[in-house]
Amino acid sequence: MEKNFVRVRSVKDIAVFVSLIVLGGILVALPVGTGINIAGGSLVVLGLVLALILKSGYKDADTDEGYFKKEHFFQQEMKNPLLSVIPTMPEVIELSEEDKGNAVRLDVYYNQQTGKAYIQLFEFVPYEYKPCSDMLEYELYEVKKLIR
Repeated sequence: MEKNFVRVRSVKDIAVFVSLIVLGGILVALPVGTGINIAGGSLVVLGLVLALILKSGYKDADTDEGYFKKEHFFQQEMKNPLLSVIPTMPEVIELSEEDKGNAVRLDVYYNQQTGKAYIQLFEFVPYEYKPCSDMLEYELYEVKKLIR
């Protein structure tokens, strides 16, 4: 299965930068003092910069459904055990071995509304992560343990 997820602005991202811009605008407009006006101007600039760079959501390029992403990192020794359990039983993946290395990355894309989740395993080959498994689709309840 070939899935393509693209980074997009989530509702939370939009709320953050709009709040900063509005709060900064209010502080700039208040006639209280130069320091407050400078702080307000700084918040406006920060909000504008975040509007340009902040993208924490993901969207399926084919269906335009929104997804969240969770990454888990493992040692190289975990590659084969993970490859053997991902296609059949993702609920038995042992997260106690997580964060002991970063040679293998497990990406989980999930959508609470549709109840869909996608899992793919990547291996670090110098300078980039290369996929070493196909993108597999699951129901959200099957991967609940992986998105906590």
